Amino acid sequence: MPDTFVIAPPAVPRVPVQGGGAFPVRRIFCVGRNYAAHVREMGGDPKAELPFFFTKPADAIVINGAATPYPPATADFHHEMELVVAIGTGGTDIDEATAPSHIFGYAAGLDMTRRDLQADARKAGRPWDMAKGFDHSAPIGEIVPAARIGHPAAGRITLRVNGTVRQDADLADMIWPVPAIIAALSRLVTLAPGDLIFTGTPEGVSAVVRGDRLEGEIAVVGSLHTLLV
Repeated sequence: MPDTFVIAPPAVPRVPVQGGGAFPVRRIFCVGRNYAAHVREMGGDPKAELPFFFTKPADAIVINGAATPYPPATADFHHEMELVVAIGTGGTDIDEATAPSHIFGYAAGLDMTRRDLQADARKAGRPWDMAKGFDHSAPIGEIVPAARIGHPAAGRITLRVNGTVRQDADLADMIWPVPAIIAALSRLVTLAPGDLIFTGTPEGVSAVVRGDRLEGEIAVVGSLHTLLV
């Protein structure tokens, strides 16, 4: 007789796909400091950096157009606009040359960050999971299939807050392009269908407050918007 759950299993987080259907989210990986100007604004040295990753829970996603609750335990809540990669086929030790074949599609996303908690954790030499991996910390737009748009290696990425541009850069400014990110991550974990990878944010990160409207856009890929409540 098969085992039965002793409590109701959680629903599978999902992101709408442009053209119909939904992408089931298995895990969310995020790349830290992948734009040189952002590394510098955070006090780092781009030349000294190697790829590193952190995670968010799958149910941290906020679907495009839905409101994003301002989280507890912070007075310094920051936006980080990013390209998101949706993995369609998994693997380990993936070569950069074949990495695009593992991609289902792309989306615009926000890596929301409790910056004060992150700074405190760094000073104490502690993990900063709660600065990044909290509820509603990953707003995301529709996923557009790579079969429709290819694999964008360049294109404008912007974030506006209440109509004012806060972040404005190009995907070509990434220190590690998407194939290199996939190759590096697949040497640490076995990637699987349903994984999302947030690929890092350009310069211009700053604080937002309740009532702010965030509007992100990535050329070819698409847009997202959310209101902080």
